[in-house]
Amino acid sequence: MRNRPTVLYFSPAARPVPELIMTWIEARQFVLVKHDNREVAEAHAVRSPPMLVVVDADEQALEGSAFCRNLKADPYTSIVPVAFIANGHATKTVGEWFDAGADEVITPLFETSEQRSRLDGLLVRTERNVSIHPSTRLPGTTEIERELRTRIDAGETFAVCYADLDHFKEFNDRYSYRDGDRVIFLVSRILSDVSKGLCQGRGFVGHIGGDDFIMILAVDDVQKVCGEIVSVFDALIPFQYNAQDRNASYFFGRDRRGQLYRVPLMTLSIGIVTNQHRRFGHPARASALATEMKSYAKTLPGSVFVIDRRREAEDDDMGGGTPGHP
Repeated sequence: MRNRPTVLYFSPAARPVPELIMTWIEARQFVLVKHDNREVAEAHAVRSPPMLVVVDADEQALEGSAFCRNLKADPYTSIVPVAFIANGHATKTVGEWFDAGADEVITPLFETSEQRSRLDGLLVRTERNVSIHPSTRLPGTTEIERELRTRIDAGETFAVCYADLDHFKEFNDRYSYRDGDRVIFLVSRILSDVSKGLCQGRGFVGHIGGDDFIMILAVDDVQKVCGEIVSVFDALIPFQYNAQDRNASYFFGRDRRGQLYRVPLMTLSIGIVTNQHRRFGHPARASALATEMKSYAKTLPGSVFVIDRRREAEDDDMGGGTPGHP
């Protein structure tokens, strides 16, 4: 079961949370997290992306602007909406905050009721524009396509990694959707934490929906990132089962005809394609090839990552796909 949505309040001067923000948070039963150190606040936003960041812009405004710029420059936190709040309104200064990446600026220019409405509207726009998945707070399909398009247009060489859980439906059927939601969140954190830790800001992780995820990585990062993800996943996933199922490494399920069969513990399949030897041309092309490789990976036993070694003229031959582990 996922945690309640979090609002991160960053005040470089360690000022109290404005009453407007406090009452707005309390009315919606959000969790409030406060930081006055920029590095600590940035680390928190990366580790546990909040639903909203509110920046105190009344004192040390440059520190708040730097914080916002850093969040928006990082692919893991760029989708988090940022609202600046100030006790005064100066058109030039407000413009500078928007230039820093602010999604909304709340000042006394607006009545209190409108200020609250602007915060509500900011969250609605964010959910709609980037299709954030509610369980993981990761970018959805719109943002995934935008990231692919940006890299294609920039002429970058990159890898698209399609990660999918095996036997997740059976797990949901045996346990509950809340347990399934917990597993989805766990996988999202594994993908995000490993890629963030090993890619030095070059990676991107998105959530298509359900148990399907997309990573966009530098080609040189694929082996180490996917190898570590598979290793961490296999170490943690058994603990999502009860002791009996975990010790047996399977449980009994029923097929469509009501026949009992053994269901193994969940594994992770990652299909990977790159544009080293082919042109993607369009995000849909990259997605289609990654989906094809993911389907191939799911035919292999255990948790695996499979890298497509084919060149442009060989796309109809799946023989070029090579498992990441021998």
